[in-house]
Amino acid sequence: MATLEYYFEDFSVGDTFDLGEYTFTAEEIVTFARQFDPQPFHLDEARGRASHFGGLIASGWHTCAIMMRLNVDRLLSRSSSMGSPGVEQIEWLKPVRPGDTITVTSSTLEVRASKSRPDRGIVRQLWTATNQHGEEVCRFRGTGMYLRRPVERA
Repeated sequence: MATLEYYFEDFSVGDTFDLGEYTFTAEEIVTFARQFDPQPFHLDEARGRASHFGGLIASGWHTCAIMMRLNVDRLLSRSSSMGSPGVEQIEWLKPVRPGDTITVTSSTLEVRASKSRPDRGIVRQLWTATNQHGEEVCRFRGTGMYLRRPVERA
């Protein structure tokens, strides 16, 4: 098993993690929409143009899925993550269009030790996706559970 970089003790309020970037294509926007969110403005450029969005846009759920993937690739896979009890208040602030590149960050809002389970702690973070124009397109707050760093035995 690979050595983990992040345990509960490695998170502090104010920490910001760069989770990377991702560029959306029209083909994948439509593919995702067909399977998970088949609304007209996610499926077809012409129908998207006829909508108030003025063109094809990615599903907000697609944007969240990409944000999650980047989080796993850059942070969670290198941590003692035990999953999450939930996400709060997802905000889809601007449409994500074909060719848009989002950059995702995660900022630590709260860190607290578990009162009932001394082997773990809770980390609350704000995830933000920003497009290539510097505009926030999506944000949400989520809570993660992380194991504490194992104590070395002599």
